[in-house]
Amino acid sequence: TQQAYLNDLKIFCTFLDEAGVDLLQVRRTHLDVFSRVHEQYTDSNASVARRLAAISAFYRFLLLDEVIEKSPAEYIRRPSIDPDFTATEALTQREALRLLDAATEHSLRAQTLVDLLLSTGLRISEALNIRESDISEGRLLITRKGGKKSAVYLPEHTLRNLRELTATTGQEIQAYEDQLGRTPLVFVTRTGRPWQRSNVDGLLRKLALTASIRKTVSAHVLRHTHATLALEMGVPLHHLQ
Repeated sequence: TQQAYLNDLKIFCTFLDEAGVDLLQVRRTHLDVFSRVHEQYTDSNASVARRLAAISAFYRFLLLDEVIEKSPAEYIRRPSIDPDFTATEALTQREALRLLDAATEHSLRAQTLVDLLLSTGLRISEALNIRESDISEGRLLITRKGGKKSAVYLPEHTLRNLRELTATTGQEIQAYEDQLGRTPLVFVTRTGRPWQRSNVDGLLRKLALTASIRKTVSAHVLRHTHATLALEMGVPLHHLQ
């Protein structure tokens, strides 16, 4: 979420640079033009609405910090969006299985991550922050948004993959020492460094090509797929939530 807001503000600042407008001299008119340009030529209504929300929050911060006297985004018009619409296209069950097969052929690390995301619906940030001590029999302790800890129940095959992966990479990740005394991360590179989400999405796109999947595949798509398949298999909505 933080990265998305940062990207939104970078796009807005690029717009201001091209228009020759100072960030602290923005008026509502500038925001109206920015919104219309992106609404017509660049993004979906949902993306524009999120982008304007990030900009509005930024100016509200400046207002509270007494950097500006009035926020130009206070009464900005935002595009209407359908709360039930999502542009994310989930994988079918067959596509998900083909992706898992491709991941299995690629490496144990890829297999474990794809299996974990499909089986639990974790956010990629939650998955990449898992440490060895978070794994226990039948469940996984994760850190949710805002720092809250919660337990996620694991299928046997997912737990087995996690156990095998940590045993395989245990020697390699000793080179990376955590100054806070925490146990090593589960998902690391060959050099023992933390696995970055940008590299994960690159791998997922590669696996999708191998599996002959024409849809855009990302970690978020696997989270969406988990929810879609769970509903199709009869999992009650309140349990899924």
